[in-house]
Amino acid sequence: MRADLEIIQDWIPAGSRVLDLGCGRGELLAWLRDNKQVTGYGLEIDPENIAHCIDHGVNVIEQDLDKGLGNFASNSFDVVVMTQALQAVHYPDRILQEMLRVGRECIITFPNFGHWRCRWYLARNGRMPVSEFLPYTWYNTPNIHFCTFKDFEQLCREMQVKVLDRLAVDHEHRHNLPSRVWPNLLGEIGIYRVSGPGLADHRVAV
Repeated sequence: MRADLEIIQDWIPAGSRVLDLGCGRGELLAWLRDNKQVTGYGLEIDPENIAHCIDHGVNVIEQDLDKGLGNFASNSFDVVVMTQALQAVHYPDRILQEMLRVGRECIITFPNFGHWRCRWYLARNGRMPVSEFLPYTWYNTPNIHFCTFKDFEQLCREMQVKVLDRLAVDHEHRHNLPSRVWPNLLGEIGIYRVSGPGLADHRVAV
């Protein structure tokens, strides 16, 4: 399983009902089903990924995330997951609101545009960064809403969303002391666990 999914699975209790937005090939759901008795669905738009999910017994629905989650009732799931897709949807605030409507908790990952390499590239070249982790140029990237950790956490405050856990990791999903001290500068990827305002506060892991 992908390294970020290995981290995420630790935050998903056994027996949970999970909705995975942009589930890809269904890797996370298949592992959770086989190892933690988790049930649920994946939403995906790519035909090849959908076919792979079906071939491996993963419940998948063809659905565009930008059209919302209106086909799911409120509080239908224990956990809603969205990995590396927040920056690719047209209205990140709306999808976050919908995730918290249908799920008790949400797990979200996204690239941090405040990472020092992005800042250095912009300062040195005066152009949008292109790297192994962000390999697209500005005109052909599927990512349309880059943000930093501070941007995302400000959105959470405005929406009264509680950050329960946060990890700032590098491109190999390693978590170390420097990224704990300066997450917005040294973290390449953010992994967040959040809830709506109704749940009790938890200590944020940084």
